[in-house]
Amino acid sequence: MRLHVEVAGDGPPVVLLHGLTASHRYVVMGSRRLERSGHRVLTYDARAHGASDPADDDVYDYAALADDLVRVLGEHEVHRAVLVGASMGAHTAIRVALEHPALVAGLVVVTPAHEPGRETDPASLERWDRLAAGLERGGADGFVEAFDFSGIPEGWRDTVRKITHQRLSVHEHPRALAQAVRGVPRSAPFGGYDDLARVDVPVTVVGDHDDADPGHPLAVARAYAEAFPDARLVVEDEGKSPIAWQGGQLSGVIAEHVERTDLVG
Repeated sequence: MRLHVEVAGDGPPVVLLHGLTASHRYVVMGSRRLERSGHRVLTYDARAHGASDPADDDVYDYAALADDLVRVLGEHEVHRAVLVGASMGAHTAIRVALEHPALVAGLVVVTPAHEPGRETDPASLERWDRLAAGLERGGADGFVEAFDFSGIPEGWRDTVRKITHQRLSVHEHPRALAQAVRGVPRSAPFGGYDDLARVDVPVTVVGDHDDADPGHPLAVARAYAEAFPDARLVVEDEGKSPIAWQGGQLSGVIAEHVERTDLVG
């Protein structure tokens, strides 16, 4: 299984991991601030996403995603890095930090969404199954058609609709992506919030207010920040666009976090 990987820059290594149905372009939104400020940035499309191949074994869960990350680090001789993940990518990074702590110097957890036990919630799984069926039926158009935008305030709705369509239009294997949309939400990256107490590196949690992004509740980001032993929570000002949507601003948060790790100084 070939994964599309991009590497740029020199300096302390930073690995960017995108969310479910996104691609490597949708972590820092094309910003080159990290490379230009002296960081080696590695990013890739997860299995069945973007330009990466579908899974050979049709498995789409956090165990497989974590194995993929470890393999990519090894292939590119990254022995220790700051892992930056958005949503699915955040959960994947946490799993690797728990299972392979020697590889991880720090975590930037962007808009986490997984709540322990939610992987068995019928209403949540029905939503993902509906989106997967829309993707199979009509690609990006079908996914957007199946997406329920009613919970998003009208002022944000057109922006979210546009971003959703853009990110769904870059995938080379939409049917395989639909399998990932069904499989990943049924998987748990860790057992419970108590597990996060075992992460012995600095963590920055980037949350956002629920008006713009109700799918990644601020309450969940706060729960993660409280569970990690050494964590800070960063949230945009009320009424502003989420930090997770502002590549340059998020890159600044990441660069500041790298300074807190043993990769520098």
